[in-house]
Amino acid sequence: MDYRSQYEMWCESPVFDEDTRRELKSLTDEKEIEDRFYKSLSFGTGGLRGVLGAGTNRMNIYTVGKATQGLANFINSQTKNGSVVIAYDSRRMSPEFALDSAKILAANGIKAYLFESLRPTPELSFAVGEIGATAGIVITASHNPPEYNGYKVYWTDGGQIVPPYDKLIIDEVNKIDNYADIRRISETEAREKGLLVTIGKEIDDKFDEAVMSLILNRDAISANRDMRIVYTPLHGTGNLPVRRILKKLGFENVWIVPEQAEPDGNFPTVSYPNPEDKKAFKLALDLAKKVDAEIVLATDPDADRLGVYAKDKLSGEYMPFTGNMSGLLIAEYELSQRREKGLLPADTKNGALVTTIVSSNMAHPIADEYGLTVIETLTGFKYIGEQIKLFEEARKANGGKLCAAKGAYEYEFGYEESYGCLVGTHARDKDAVTAVVCLCEAAAYYRQKGLTLWDVMLNMYKKYGCYLETLSFVTLGGADGAEKIQNIIKKLREHSPVELGGKKVIAVRDYKSGLRRELATGNCAPTGLPVSNVLYFELEDDGWCCVRPSGTEPKIKFYYGVKEKTLEDAERLLSAVKDDMTKEVEAE
Repeated sequence: MDYRSQYEMWCESPVFDEDTRRELKSLTDEKEIEDRFYKSLSFGTGGLRGVLGAGTNRMNIYTVGKATQGLANFINSQTKNGSVVIAYDSRRMSPEFALDSAKILAANGIKAYLFESLRPTPELSFAVGEIGATAGIVITASHNPPEYNGYKVYWTDGGQIVPPYDKLIIDEVNKIDNYADIRRISETEAREKGLLVTIGKEIDDKFDEAVMSLILNRDAISANRDMRIVYTPLHGTGNLPVRRILKKLGFENVWIVPEQAEPDGNFPTVSYPNPEDKKAFKLALDLAKKVDAEIVLATDPDADRLGVYAKDKLSGEYMPFTGNMSGLLIAEYELSQRREKGLLPADTKNGALVTTIVSSNMAHPIADEYGLTVIETLTGFKYIGEQIKLFEEARKANGGKLCAAKGAYEYEFGYEESYGCLVGTHARDKDAVTAVVCLCEAAAYYRQKGLTLWDVMLNMYKKYGCYLETLSFVTLGGADGAEKIQNIIKKLREHSPVELGGKKVIAVRDYKSGLRRELATGNCAPTGLPVSNVLYFELEDDGWCCVRPSGTEPKIKFYYGVKEKTLEDAERLLSAVKDDMTKEVEAE
């Protein structure tokens, strides 16, 4: 059925409510109609994400309902006593999508545990494991612009769905071709049948305990409880849990940005509720200067990403940290303290530092320093969370013993460049609530030694080398844009650059073909990772560039990394590599 036929069907069918039909009939722009109906919003390997509105290519109760019905069908094919935990963030329609999903699950005989109000994504991940649920759903579009919402699915280990479950669930969703096949019962009936229950404080308390159990130096916190911290939840879910846990730990001087404290899906004080965006920190930095804060922190709407600024005591300026920098700084603190306390595996390489192919290569010298193995995954924290499950399964098969050769690792830390990390295994997704807590602990510990977090970062550059990374992207919306994105990657695949920033390209990893090819010899070897439409160009002297389409937005992303002896040299080289890749793409 073409887009026009789909549009007319939605306008007339009694399956769709009057508000939906009225919205569609009011449209006059044919391009807008085409964009809403030229395809169905795809249920990908993590779930749904898209612009709110009526249509097959939009987030609404029908597309979300289809996803939930497909998930319900899959759960019922696997177990007779399925259950699902549901959480949601502060975005528009999040509570409505969450409740509707609960009613659909109940109609299919699946018990839904629905949080009483908005909660962070990491708490959802924790709750799935704590309750022993079959699956989890979180309604969020993470850091996307205000017009977006999303729907992510988690499996019984608390991690996002990965193979084979992702494809199996997608198949069930795609089998539903009639929105009338979505089954629902009323909230009252669902509660009377015991198929919809509310959860809240009891899970909050257990989540708090799990986070606080990770603290390594309570004495440092006690001695520095007056440390000045500014925090903003950017109108999202982080406000209550972050404030609650920091208070329990004894931090006394925590300022919350008042204009951004309350949940608001319109995100009125920012154009883009993303802690990666420096503009999102304006109000927080203004407050930091007013109260002379030492660290400035921001979490995104579902509190899985953390942005950081730290005051440089020499210049008095607040210095920004990239996701790589903050993740690696937390890793350095956690690993150094665990080694000091004898908490790392006794046998070298049995502990694992897990990261992604587009994250900083500084992970490798840090892992060497602490006797760990680096495990690299494809982009996406779900693959990092999956490794925890694989480690546990391998240890069980090995009689509970660690053995790197058999994949029976102990998870020590995981991070990705997109401002996400995970300390501990209480959750199986990136956890900005815990990251805030651990970073504040680290700041207190180093403060005792007369060091700021910026001092620590500069010391890490001296110790491991000046690794710098950046990201660029091109947005290409609509059907034409999607085709252009694929054409860019196709041409780069067929005509690889031979030099970027004056550094030779020594090898190309094509994760679609699954091969790594050396340019000098033509020799090929397996990449060792699942198939994905990603290209990775290895450069001389530990530099690299990676190209991939975004999984959540109409963008093609370019990741860059270099290593030099000084920050100034690294900045120049990084700029040159980025400029040369931009020219390669424009030439296409």
